[in-house]
Amino acid sequence: MSQPTGATLYGYFRSSAAYRVRIALGLKGLGASQKYIHLRKGEQTAPDYLKLNPAGLVPVWIENDFHVSQSLAIIEYLDETHPEPPLLPREPRLRAIAREIALTVAADIHPIGNLRVLNLLAGMGIDEAGRGAWSKHWITLGFDAIEARLKTTVGPFALGDQPTLADICIVPQVFNARRFGVDLAPYERIRGLDAAAAQLEAFAAAEPGRQPDAE
Repeated sequence: MSQPTGATLYGYFRSSAAYRVRIALGLKGLGASQKYIHLRKGEQTAPDYLKLNPAGLVPVWIENDFHVSQSLAIIEYLDETHPEPPLLPREPRLRAIAREIALTVAADIHPIGNLRVLNLLAGMGIDEAGRGAWSKHWITLGFDAIEARLKTTVGPFALGDQPTLADICIVPQVFNARRFGVDLAPYERIRGLDAAAAQLEAFAAAEPGRQPDAE
C-alpha cells in the first residue's frame, strides 16, 4: 500500500464521513497516517484543531502544506490525483447518478443526524428515544429515495460490478441505520450492495470496530 507524501487523515472511528474516506483509501490502495479526534470528548473544538477545520468536524486530509475537509471533497481529490481504480463511472449519466446517491447521503441524511445535531436535540430536552426516532425518520426517508433509484440500476454494487462513490457513501449509512434500529427489510438493493461490499477488504478494514480508536 502506497502512501502520499506527508498524508494524514484526521478522523473518528464512528464518524460516517471519516468512514467514507477510509473506504476510498482502501479501494485506491493508499495509506495515510491517522490522527484521532474524539468527538464525544469535544476534541474537535480545540483551538489547534479549529485552525485545520474551522467547522470543527472530521475528516480532514493533510498532504504536506495542503489540507481539505468534507469527505466528498477529499474523495474526489483522491480520485483525481490517483485515478485508478476510478471511484466514479466513466459514462456521464452514471457519474451523475453516483453523485446523486452520494449527495442524498452526505447532504440529506447525514447532516441532520450527526453528533452535533443530536447533542443540540438533547440540549433542547429531547430524550434518547426521541433522538433515536429523529434519526430513524431521516435515514428511512433517504433510504426510500436511494432504494427507488437503485431499482433502476443493476449489479452487485450500486452501479454495476465495481464499487463507486455511491457505495462508499451508502455503506457507512447502513452502519448508522443499524445503530439506530432502522428496519432494513424493505431495502433489498441497499442490503445487497452492503453485503457485496463486506466481501472486499477495503470496506471491511474501514469498519468502525476495526479502527485503533474504537470503543
